[in-house]
Amino acid sequence: MQENTALKGMKVIELAWVFMGPLITKILGDFGAEVIKIESQSRPDVMRSTPPFADRKPGMNRSGGFSFLNSSKYSLTLNLDKSEGIKILRKLVGWADILVEGFTPGMAKKWGITYKEVNELNPGLIMVSTSMQGQSGPYSKQKGFGSFFQALPGFYKLTGHPNQAPPVPLTAYTDFIAPWYGVVAILGAIHYRRLTGKGQYIDISQLETSVQFLSPSVLDYTCNKHAQSANENRSAHSVPHNVYRCKGDDRWCAIAVSSDSDWQALVSAIGNPILRENQKFGTFRERKKNEIELDKLIEEWTIQHSPEEIMRLLQAAGITCGVVQNGKDLSEDPHLRESGFFQALSHPEMGPTTYTRSPFTLSETPCQMKPAPCLGEHTEYICTKILGMSEEEFVELINTGVLE
Repeated sequence: MQENTALKGMKVIELAWVFMGPLITKILGDFGAEVIKIESQSRPDVMRSTPPFADRKPGMNRSGGFSFLNSSKYSLTLNLDKSEGIKILRKLVGWADILVEGFTPGMAKKWGITYKEVNELNPGLIMVSTSMQGQSGPYSKQKGFGSFFQALPGFYKLTGHPNQAPPVPLTAYTDFIAPWYGVVAILGAIHYRRLTGKGQYIDISQLETSVQFLSPSVLDYTCNKHAQSANENRSAHSVPHNVYRCKGDDRWCAIAVSSDSDWQALVSAIGNPILRENQKFGTFRERKKNEIELDKLIEEWTIQHSPEEIMRLLQAAGITCGVVQNGKDLSEDPHLRESGFFQALSHPEMGPTTYTRSPFTLSETPCQMKPAPCLGEHTEYICTKILGMSEEEFVELINTGVLE
């Protein structure tokens, strides 16, 4: 545990996998909380088997995705199908301040760790349940992953081309939204406990944390009976508004113009007399009507330059413009490097490994990351030092498959 951290002394149990639950506890751990991640050899976090792998060599402790989501944690292997495993879990509940579980609603009841049960063991415990659609309601028991769950709130319907099948975004968008609400809810519950001494139950629904970002679409339908759909990269409030091919292999830049003054600045930068003199582009309404032709003319210019050149030129003129960056661009981005966003930590098996720190900084208690754990790396430490088991008891639990 780090000394100068915001959440020093906070004790957390994680019974979750993939993105949502682990990202909540990662944030807590990176700021000093003592996080115990519970897995087993027969049921590890599925992210451990997900590429990319270090040096392209698959292994339970070599996944880049798992590493990113599980920094600053201890790893305990515990078989919860055995009664002795449940007993150990209940002891940890008595030790902890926070319990985060992210399995299908109903699993907590099977393990005997519903909020009612853990509240009896530890009245000050804050319990967090993460799921697709919450712990109650007709669809609460539906299983899923954020990468496909994005379809339910409607993100798929609003992305891509209007005459093509909805595309599946590469990133599980809802998995990255919900955890931040979880962290804020936990901090609120901690404050409540300091005032009252009482714990609290937090139910986080990925559906509800993500639908709010589509409020304009919902409002458009409720007021106008208009169901919004995919519109490529267009915007009702800007023209041009698109990504444009640039010089180089698969290189692009994004440009958005929302006012007549920005349009005049763009025309001056491009230097194409057609854009300046043609009445088809004289007003916002005319540019919108002729948007396809306008995009072609702009791309005839952007294809002659690198996206970095275009970004520097247009930003200097006050126009909204940016490079469409890939993984290589991000890893070499001078701004991110200078800010210390990328941090190299020494992993027991992967060696020097790059992590991304928290996107916010605290001046007095900064993020202090530790590398992600190998599977079961801290089982002995947790059992003997935190729970106070004797060596004989620890060995017996290993031999009987409880600590597997």
